[in-house]
Amino acid sequence: MASNVIYHKLDELPATIPVFPLRAALLLPRGEMPLNIFEPRYLALIEDAIRGHRVIGLIQPEPEADEDAERPALVQIGCAGRLTAFAETGDGRYLITLTGVTRFRVAEELVVTTPYRQVRPAYDEFALDLAPGEGQDEVDREALLRTLKDYLSANDLEADWDGIRRAPNEALVNALAMMSPFGPREKQALLEAPDLKARAEILVAVTEMELARARGDASSALQ
Repeated sequence: MASNVIYHKLDELPATIPVFPLRAALLLPRGEMPLNIFEPRYLALIEDAIRGHRVIGLIQPEPEADEDAERPALVQIGCAGRLTAFAETGDGRYLITLTGVTRFRVAEELVVTTPYRQVRPAYDEFALDLAPGEGQDEVDREALLRTLKDYLSANDLEADWDGIRRAPNEALVNALAMMSPFGPREKQALLEAPDLKARAEILVAVTEMELARARGDASSALQ
């Protein structure tokens, strides 16, 4: 989903943003995440974002946080996304798409009167997130595709290989990371990877560990 607003410098981004805590969710720069919004506090968040700068921070609760807690502790790094698509469903929900802009570190959680949480984000260490394609020439594409093929084969899944072969390394790595079925810790490691090459290496390593674990479970079942 293309955005009508392109951020060229970090100081163009808002100094405070609302955050949407979502466990095991991963948004990356220029990645697209569809969301089904139905909780009243997040309906209010979306309505306010539409009237404002349209930037929302997607962030995970701490892995140890109680899933039923009203305000779970948050991890320190999330990704700011721009609201690039919005639709009303007629039954009180919103269907939206967030397009990733840049990662941020939570500098401070603000005391607010809104039903949703807000933070002061620190973007400084993620300036390269604004540069499309940064570091994609360093990605070991062959290793990534080989691991993807092994994963699909092990799980009897199909893929659009023509589309995969045409995809630039950045789009490929980030799309596979966002769609990966891994847990909160693995998703956070993918988010916090220092560069695209490291993210691809983490993705390959975690996938290979999952494949090895699955093969071990299958071997145990046969004994």
